[in-house]
Amino acid sequence: MGGVPGRGSAPRVVAFGGGHGLAAALAAWRRITTELTAVVTVADDGGSSGRIRREMPVLPPGDLRMALAALAGDQEREQTLAGLFQHRFGGSGVLAGHPVGNLLLIGLAEMYGGDTVRALDELAALIGARGRVLPMADEPLDLVARVASADPDDPQRVRTIRGQVAIAATPGRVCEIRISPADPAVHPAVLDAIARADVVSLGPGSWYTSVLPHLLVPRLRAALAATQARVVVVLNLEPQPGETDGFSPEEHLSVLQAHLDGVALHTVIADVEAVVDRRGLLEAARGCGAELLLASVAEPDGAPRHDPVRLSAALASVVGPR
Repeated sequence: MGGVPGRGSAPRVVAFGGGHGLAAALAAWRRITTELTAVVTVADDGGSSGRIRREMPVLPPGDLRMALAALAGDQEREQTLAGLFQHRFGGSGVLAGHPVGNLLLIGLAEMYGGDTVRALDELAALIGARGRVLPMADEPLDLVARVASADPDDPQRVRTIRGQVAIAATPGRVCEIRISPADPAVHPAVLDAIARADVVSLGPGSWYTSVLPHLLVPRLRAALAATQARVVVVLNLEPQPGETDGFSPEEHLSVLQAHLDGVALHTVIADVEAVVDRRGLLEAARGCGAELLLASVAEPDGAPRHDPVRLSAALASVVGPR
């Protein structure tokens, strides 16, 4: 089971998320441990992943590819291959816009009879990944949201929006988010990683479409509720246009709390410069039963991106006895 890592041992970490947010978390965690498992959302329906999903009954590969690239080894060959994974075909033909890694992943999974986890493990070995990448579910998911319009004169104040891209692009406030199918299968390796974890991290990332979906999968939520691991949340540096417009850090946390459903929360990490109401965020964290850590975790140049070195220092400070 999980718990506190022994002296001198690397903590076993499971990081949940998707897209650029998860990649940022992995860039920080890999500086702390090699006992790292990324559990990646599989609800993406835009860009290359969306095109592939419409043509083939496969898991959307985009966020899985990004997580793999974030964990690539430091040798020149490994970094070259990771760059190849991320390279997008140019031109205007049928391959235009597809990252090479997306095609490699779905091709390898098809060779292995649809076993995406085996394909991920093979590609991880190829690029010397410092950790493992796993999908949050064994089947592609759709996100379904109820979005309230910000226009008081809108005759249809609340709309049901289906699909990650459509939800992110719909103006208004998300009132409810769910997944379809409602109870997807989860690979045993994911559940085992959670059971053995010393630390579980959520965020940063698109709150409704990359972070919360993990808590909507019943088997994942049950495993997280049962784990002895420390659960750490990394808040975003700013609201995401079209998804969390106008959200303060404490509102992000309040939305998360509403979806925990038995999952304990131990630490909330927020960038000290991104917090206006420190007392409000502290009270929100305490309301979740968590401690608040304010630290400088953004890029020094002021860009709204998490700095791997700064974030790793903050994460390292909370790895230990609860």
